[in-house]
Amino acid sequence: MSEKLPARLAEHPTVRKVRSRRLPKPEVIDAGWLREACLEAGVDDVAFASVDNPDLASEVEHVEAALPGTRSYISLVVKMNRDNIRSTARSVANQEFHRSGELLNEAAYRIVRRLQDAGHRVLNPSATFPMEMDNYPGRIWVVAHKPVAVAAGLGVMGIHRNVIHPKFGNFILLGTILVDTPISSYGEPLDYSPCLECKLCVAACPVGAIGKDGSFDWLACSTHNYREFMGGFTDWVQTVADSTDAADFRSRVTDSENASMWQSLSFKPNYKAAYCLAVCPAGEDVIEPYLDNRKSFMDLVLKPLQDKKETLYVLPNSKAKEYAQRRYPHKQVKVVDSGRRD
Repeated sequence: MSEKLPARLAEHPTVRKVRSRRLPKPEVIDAGWLREACLEAGVDDVAFASVDNPDLASEVEHVEAALPGTRSYISLVVKMNRDNIRSTARSVANQEFHRSGELLNEAAYRIVRRLQDAGHRVLNPSATFPMEMDNYPGRIWVVAHKPVAVAAGLGVMGIHRNVIHPKFGNFILLGTILVDTPISSYGEPLDYSPCLECKLCVAACPVGAIGKDGSFDWLACSTHNYREFMGGFTDWVQTVADSTDAADFRSRVTDSENASMWQSLSFKPNYKAAYCLAVCPAGEDVIEPYLDNRKSFMDLVLKPLQDKKETLYVLPNSKAKEYAQRRYPHKQVKVVDSGRRD
């Protein structure tokens, strides 16, 4: 029931107009209607999860801070073009990541606008790289997209720590929308894992970040793949500061590395690998060439990435350094700092 207003406010033209047309906000959002609205906005799949889902308890504090009163998650999927991600040309793969991210953020924006116009409080955090850098090196994301997607039934995490969608495989980007209203039905986790346990992601990782036993070395992965993000950029700046003159700096950083850093700063950051995504054959839309001829699939997809001549970035005295030097003698291995105070 509306609060009784002072007469002067109650008679204001805006107040009178709004009160004459206002309809009650739906107490529950119909899941079927919402799914269609999301697909119309441009996503390739969508599912829903409750904020009360016990598997997502770690998110409650953070989403409540972002949108007080959050009741539901809307988990979004946009699929990527596979051969772009598989390309040895990093410009092609990175463009696919960035363009797909733009499409996902645009779709989320449209969904939020539609729900807002229907009377809901709703928010879409960045679907792509997290931006809460005030918290770095702690949690820099508003909501963790992967566990929300898993809880909603959009896939299962593979040993490469990426969500594998049952149809699109791991060639997807994820987004999450927070809304202050319950949804009529929520998704359930998949009752199987699309992961084939083929271990191609293990074979593809140039710094040995993925173990055959399912272990994962996040620092090895981030040091190389995120070389031009966060810690890698900090290390590059430290190198600038520590150099005595231009000649000293050029002896430490190649022209190619400087050009790549400039490109990341002026356009969008470059991922150095993501080969684990490129080689994964899981998913109904992806698996057929792997089933037809596994050797041919590996020759076509895995081997070019393994054979590529490139610089691998590793920490000093790390397992990644030993692995890269032993496994890839044709690739340059460069020891760098993590850029983190710890």
